[in-house]
Amino acid sequence: MASLFITFEGQEGAGKTTQIKLLYDYLLAKDADVILTREPGNDPVAEILRAVLKDPANAAMAKEGEVFLFAAARAIMVAGVIEPHLNKGGIVLCDRFVDSTTAYQGFGNKLDLGFINSINQVASRGIMPNITFLLQIDPSAGLARKAAYKQLDRIESRDISYHTAVKEGYDYLAAQHPNRIVTIDAALPPKTIHGMITERVDKLLEQS
Repeated sequence: MASLFITFEGQEGAGKTTQIKLLYDYLLAKDADVILTREPGNDPVAEILRAVLKDPANAAMAKEGEVFLFAAARAIMVAGVIEPHLNKGGIVLCDRFVDSTTAYQGFGNKLDLGFINSINQVASRGIMPNITFLLQIDPSAGLARKAAYKQLDRIESRDISYHTAVKEGYDYLAAQHPNRIVTIDAALPPKTIHGMITERVDKLLEQS
């Protein structure tokens, strides 16, 4: 079986973390050599950077600094976790990847997309997902979902104009990469979404 890199993207409250875990369990049941990763994270240093990036106490962080911290965490994870597993023919599921940087730091923070693309290329070591599942939801509805069960972090707490810009960023990416990005209405029942995802993944596995 050839290696497969699958990413999940979406705005706050879209349900991507639930869906990636469902897919992980589904693939484990098929005896696939699969690992579940998240951004930022999966390494002691990357987890420290995650805590810094999410802490509301760091609200005044410069937007340029923010993108470099995300890129640093990604570079560590790609080199230490993602690339080695793909090189041995495994499947990697990742909760967020380069598309998040484009949507959140590019469109949300209004940083130059050429700059963002360069940062993404270096941090990812040129590795791109075979398929990306993008769960889209109205920004207000997604934030309300999230606020119902947890305290919002530094980025989640930003105003609605920021999150609207993030959605516009994801819409842009979906239009730019129609062969890679599969857009799914996050308002659909979770079981329905899971079925849509496993159908696409099974087809990829059959082709590998």
